Amino acid sequence: MQLVVLAAGMGSRYGGLKQIAPVDDFGNILMDYSIFDAKRAGINRVVFIIRRDLEKDFKEVIGNRVAQHMEVRYAYQELDMLPEGYLLPEGRTKPWGTAHAILCAKDQIDSDFAVINADDYYGPGAYKAAYDFLQTPGETNHANVAYILGKTLTENGHVARGICKVENGKLTAIAERTHIEKRPGGAAFTEDGENFTFIPYETLCSMNFFVLRHSLVKEAEGRFESFLKAEVPTNPLKCEFFLPKLANTLLQEGKATIDALSTDEQWYGVTYSDDMPVVKDALATMVKEGKYPEGLWK
Repeated sequence: MQLVVLAAGMGSRYGGLKQIAPVDDFGNILMDYSIFDAKRAGINRVVFIIRRDLEKDFKEVIGNRVAQHMEVRYAYQELDMLPEGYLLPEGRTKPWGTAHAILCAKDQIDSDFAVINADDYYGPGAYKAAYDFLQTPGETNHANVAYILGKTLTENGHVARGICKVENGKLTAIAERTHIEKRPGGAAFTEDGENFTFIPYETLCSMNFFVLRHSLVKEAEGRFESFLKAEVPTNPLKCEFFLPKLANTLLQEGKATIDALSTDEQWYGVTYSDDMPVVKDALATMVKEGKYPEGLWK
């Protein structure tokens, strides 16, 4: 069982990995808790997808610590990792997206796998659901851990979420909403910054926690070139090959099914600096309640 951690964008978001603040008194960062949860659920290998220039910092911040407890592999997402015949657009500095990250790790991913964002806390129940799903057969039957939208919002600004449509426990569509704000009794999203559409708190959403069959790697490989042909001519500097969009495309084409693994877990993340005290307090409470050992890996 493998856990793939999307961490290549961390240096861009935090201005370098050394700026990542610990979330407890033992120096653990949020990613430590995610990997700890995955390990105790039964997942025994982690594949970190990082930028090669951040390898030294990444190993110092977390990689070397995790390697003492489970198998660790590394893959590197680089801008020039393109199909033969394609050149990096002049001026491009933005990564090619999360589905491209999976392609960059294809030599390290050799079985079915779960994939998460590096800087999100998903809760132990999410990893248990992912592990249980990976015990079931199904070459094109993938899964997404679906969260209650109201448990993924912050008081400090807007967030981006994949709004899920679910029928009989299966996803039928994922709609990316890049600006969702918390409102009394629910949330609201906007696409133009002026007009808002209400979304009930109980709506299910994707937090980019996918549980994927190995066949997905081949699908991504076959579709990346089509993405480049279609998107680069009109948006060479910012277009991205996103995993949720790839999953939604497979759904609409009838080439895959995606189970919605619902969870009551509370999501935590540091989207804004004012989120950090909330995260620290929540984890400290969970330690006091015995949900995590004091010191985590110790």
